[in-house]
Amino acid sequence: MNVSHWIQHHRRSLLLLLLFFAAIGAMRAFHMPVGLFPNVTFPRIVVTLSAGDQPAEQMEIQVTRPSEMAVRSVPGVVSLRSTTSRGSAEISVNFDWGTDMVSTTLQVSAALTQIQSQFPAGTTFTVRRMDPTVFPVLAYSLTSAVQSQTALRDFAMFQLVPLLSGIDSVAGVHVLGGNQEEYQVTLMPGKLQGFGISLQQVVNALAASNVLTAVGRIEDHYKLFLTLSDTRFDTLDAIRHTVLTSGADGIVELEDIAVVEKGVKPQWLRTTADNRDAVLFMIYQQPGGNTVQIARDVRQRLAEFNSKLPPGMVIKNWYDQSQLVVASANSVLDAILIGVALAALVLFAFLRHLRITLITLVTVPAVFAITLLLLDLFHFSFNIMTLGGMAAAVGLVIDDAIVMIEQIIRRLRGQGDTGATHEQNIMQAATEFFQPLLGSSLATTIIFLPLAFLDGVTGAFFKALSLTMASALIVSFLIAWLAVPLLATRLLRREDAEEEDEGPLQARFLALYAAALNGLLHRPVWLLLVGALLLGGGYAGYRAVGSGFMPHMDEGGFVLDYVAPAGMSLTETDRLLQQVEKILHALPELDTYSRRTGAQLGGGLTEANQGDFFVRLKPLPRRDIETIMDEVREKVHAAVPSLDIDMVLLMEDVIGDLTSNPQPIEIKLFGDDAQGLIELAPKVADAIGHIDGVVDVLDGVMIAGDAVSVRVDRAKAAIEGLDPDQVTRQVNALLAGQITTSVQQGQKMVDVRLWSGVNERDAIYKLGQLQLQAADGHWLPLGRIATIQTITGQPQITRENLKRMVAVTGRISGRDMGSVMREVKTLIASDLIPSTVRVELGGLYLQQQKAFEGLMQVFAAAVVLVFVLLLFLYERFRAALAILAMPLLAIGVVFMGLAITDTELNITSMMGLTMIVGIVTETAIFYYSEFRRVSATDCHCLEDYILAGRNRFRPIAMTSLAAILALMPLALAFGEGSAMLQPMAIAIIFGLMAQFPLVLLILPVLLFWLDRKAGMIVAKQGGE
Repeated sequence: MNVSHWIQHHRRSLLLLLLFFAAIGAMRAFHMPVGLFPNVTFPRIVVTLSAGDQPAEQMEIQVTRPSEMAVRSVPGVVSLRSTTSRGSAEISVNFDWGTDMVSTTLQVSAALTQIQSQFPAGTTFTVRRMDPTVFPVLAYSLTSAVQSQTALRDFAMFQLVPLLSGIDSVAGVHVLGGNQEEYQVTLMPGKLQGFGISLQQVVNALAASNVLTAVGRIEDHYKLFLTLSDTRFDTLDAIRHTVLTSGADGIVELEDIAVVEKGVKPQWLRTTADNRDAVLFMIYQQPGGNTVQIARDVRQRLAEFNSKLPPGMVIKNWYDQSQLVVASANSVLDAILIGVALAALVLFAFLRHLRITLITLVTVPAVFAITLLLLDLFHFSFNIMTLGGMAAAVGLVIDDAIVMIEQIIRRLRGQGDTGATHEQNIMQAATEFFQPLLGSSLATTIIFLPLAFLDGVTGAFFKALSLTMASALIVSFLIAWLAVPLLATRLLRREDAEEEDEGPLQARFLALYAAALNGLLHRPVWLLLVGALLLGGGYAGYRAVGSGFMPHMDEGGFVLDYVAPAGMSLTETDRLLQQVEKILHALPELDTYSRRTGAQLGGGLTEANQGDFFVRLKPLPRRDIETIMDEVREKVHAAVPSLDIDMVLLMEDVIGDLTSNPQPIEIKLFGDDAQGLIELAPKVADAIGHIDGVVDVLDGVMIAGDAVSVRVDRAKAAIEGLDPDQVTRQVNALLAGQITTSVQQGQKMVDVRLWSGVNERDAIYKLGQLQLQAADGHWLPLGRIATIQTITGQPQITRENLKRMVAVTGRISGRDMGSVMREVKTLIASDLIPSTVRVELGGLYLQQQKAFEGLMQVFAAAVVLVFVLLLFLYERFRAALAILAMPLLAIGVVFMGLAITDTELNITSMMGLTMIVGIVTETAIFYYSEFRRVSATDCHCLEDYILAGRNRFRPIAMTSLAAILALMPLALAFGEGSAMLQPMAIAIIFGLMAQFPLVLLILPVLLFWLDRKAGMIVAKQGGE
């Protein structure tokens, strides 16, 4: 069956079908989820265990090690790292990429449940899998100058959480900070002794006096009634009047032996916002949720609820991921529109026909609309990667349309009077061009095939980009092959093709080109010189270019993690942080901030002297965020030198937390001598701190606060009628308090805490004066039967794959990762680290090395696939090798371009390098296909190479320049979010700049030289 005849016969149906798909795609675009990242499941699970306040070493033996062994037995475990502190532990478990994390999470939970009976009593654990949804998409602060922190927390818990939890795709609302109300019963030991009442009597009386229980059923008046015994406390006075004893001398009530009042639960956490105590609430989205729509719905509900806020209460947003999503999307969309507009000017300048330009440009929205339909079928979202893929594909989409239009015009111009209709000539041109168009499209599409097998962070993020581009290129091929000829039959007249297609400027360039190529063909030795220059320049560029992991993107905010000196109290830590807050307030770019002390935005084990700030800056234009961070870092070090800080951009922090490698530099020290590692780590930290560009160095030795040891003398206790367990329970009740019962108060339950007075527990020396009661009722001070001493705080215990480890970490500012890590490796190889200590490098550097290794494999696979494609197309090794040499030479120009623009070699720019293989090959295929057409035999003359070049000069010039201008907005990184794709755009642009001379000058000379060696060159018939 004649394909062109069939297409011509069904042209209306095909156009209508393409229009239908484009319309559906455009409509579905408004319903696709929108997010910052692709929907990625990271193969990591975090287990958090809590067992009270046990010492770290005992916690490691009783809880951490058994848990590690249990988790290690789960299939697919690659590595695990544990951190153990006082009474708590965290285990990070990494699995193979592609593991079913839902099933694996259940297996980890089941493994821990099986051994839970071996843990100390009261040990609890949680298991959570890591993905981008474990971080909030929106966060607000709740402050008031008149309302208490208790009122703020209650308002957040019982008003805002229900209000926002019902929004579609919201996974939950988490409240942090504020105070929780409770009733506090402060005992007066003298009164207790005077009335002869024991501590246990008070506990029993409170519990027995606050009861609601069913006592039976009564059938009466034709109904069945449930009978309730209700002795619940309903007021503070009811608690005070709790009867403890009664007798001939009357009754003794609780208020006779204790002070009963309202208070707040003791906590070692503080949250602030804009230099004021605040309650923070964070909104989390479900996987696949629409970030922008969630933010819009939250803002709408809060605006509607604003009139119901109590007087003086203020809700303020301090983090909104949708702003970055929208800004990034707008930046990329603007880049697409600007790129298309610039490409249109190029086309009009070359073609000088509005209708021909219109045919080319109308394909762009059609291609992307149908591409969006495919992405929707693949359950992809609008994110920075899918949008970036479309932006990078603009030039290639225009390229397909240009070459088809150029083919049709040349066919019509050279057709003459053959008797065929105008439509038949156009369809015949499209049919003749099928093989070159298919080959060129395959060359740019198959390079994305190896990415399907790429894992790690690179694969997780760039699969979305590559699939978007591959879909766009496949659709572009179909549009160029089917729709463009059909549009040309309606919009392109024979007179348009017969008009002079060369203006004086184009004619001059063609003459210069022909002369240059003729000279090179007569002196092919120049080919060696050009090749040597390109290879030498590429190698020099490779040596000069820095390397990194991911591009630095100005997201409008940053995270400042901090650690105060070991054991510092919450109050003193807060005093230090107030100085940091003053520094932040002095920033002219500051919009708002929030602060957590005793907690962290990303979770994890946190002492009272640790926490973080999230700092949001004003929108652009303003100073570069790296400059602002450097200024804050310098001022904090000067004002609060005892505070260790670690500053990071938000996206880097999120990716680092998801992969458990938050810092670029991580030196892992392994050894059996725990004390030796603790002593070595600060030396290593000090050494790398002197490397230029290394900042925020932490030695990894996290010391928990000092402890007070109460050692009970069993003999003395026995003489007094007590055993160690009774002493421990009484001391715990007097110091930490004992929750005896709970009182319902509206929507919440309020605990009743029994403990000693604050004056009896506000100093270490007073512990020995605590009054204990023996079994026979007599009282004695704790110091009589116990020795009380202060012990230095223990360090957190970190283990990786069951081995004791200390990790020294640092960040990089003002330099590339590759050059810094070379100095770090030199340092490690020195005599600083003893031979008994094993050293490994981790952090984002390890992720970078894994990513580079994977991308190099993808690059090699792309080259092999392109070579195989060329063999299938032409069945000639010489032609395949000559064509393949062009993208490889273009790589050298790309390296020179990266060095000139001071762009790092990172995973984004390496994607651009890989794409150049397909892009340059595509252009080379067009030239070689034209060369075969004009030659038509196995023997070629010199003029065939020149004629093929003249025929392809204009379309290659148009496609190259149009693609360069289409990518220029991305390369210049206009707006927020575009910096993520800037290195890729720069790499592609320099490759496009190289392909013009490579394909039109170097490729013909190389083909001529190879053909001459094979004896396939003949003199022009009737010529010289």
